[in-house]
Amino acid sequence: MVSGLQVRDAVVRYGGLTAVDRVSIEVAPGEVVAVIGASGSGKSSLLRAVAGLEPLVSGSVSWDGVDLARTEVHRRGFAVMFQDGQLFPHLSVGGNVGYALNRLGRGERQRRVDELLALVGLDGYARRPITALSGGQAQRVALARSLAADPRLLMLDEPLSALDTGLRERLVETLSHTLRATGTPALYVTHDQDEAFTIADRVAVMAEGRLLQVDAPAELWRHPVDAQVATFLGYGPLLDAATARALGWSDAPDATIAVGPDGLAVDSTGVEVRVQAATVGRGETIFDVELASGQRAQVRSAGVHRRPEQLPVRLRPQGCAVLTGSVADDTAS
Repeated sequence: MVSGLQVRDAVVRYGGLTAVDRVSIEVAPGEVVAVIGASGSGKSSLLRAVAGLEPLVSGSVSWDGVDLARTEVHRRGFAVMFQDGQLFPHLSVGGNVGYALNRLGRGERQRRVDELLALVGLDGYARRPITALSGGQAQRVALARSLAADPRLLMLDEPLSALDTGLRERLVETLSHTLRATGTPALYVTHDQDEAFTIADRVAVMAEGRLLQVDAPAELWRHPVDAQVATFLGYGPLLDAATARALGWSDAPDATIAVGPDGLAVDSTGVEVRVQAATVGRGETIFDVELASGQRAQVRSAGVHRRPEQLPVRLRPQGCAVLTGSVADDTAS
């Protein structure tokens, strides 16, 4: 028996613009699937179509094998958590979380509110006004409120994008723990790859309305399906076989080699390349270098170093990905 969410060949259009182009994706019970992509890639439109907030031109959305085309938004059993949380400012924290629990008796409702607040790290906050919360606390309340209705599927649309980096990193851990503690399946839309790789069981990459690849985070990173996915994930430059061999690559001589952030290393036995710039980071120096092919790349070295005229470098196989097909256009600039 088919279980969980199934999206088949979904198409969403706004006038003449195709925002979602024949996308098929599944979320199994208890699974967290993150959808990443640049702005305008169609990821939020896909989420809204699953929720029933955008009509499908063609394709289907179903749950446990039952088509939801004729099921109204509020009857799908899904919950959506948006970037701004959309909390009710006139209600307390407990009032917001308990909003969907009016079917319960007063005592049971309060017990459930307290359980959910403890789950998101806000034990004892029930009486606090919404206006007294920080941004991170407000998003935790929004998460607790979304879970209060015990949704079949939780959909999160850029829920942490308005927060600063440090707080975002802490809250994604809270989200991951909470979703797994409750066994809630989730469709998590974000532009932040670190968020996606931390929280998701599988990560889907979208571009121009199309779904390019869906894989477990480690598999996606190590084996991007093509140059477009590799470039989006942060690989670059993409080297042809001759250039890769000149930099010490000995495997898969006819493949395209996508160089990751640590794909080039300083090596006394390596090839000398010209250094264009040097930037001191946290405990490392990042050298911008020009390869013999004219392509630009970065080389990281532990510690603080002066900028030399040249550096000996070599490819690190564990920091690169092997792609099939030809090298995509890649400029030296």
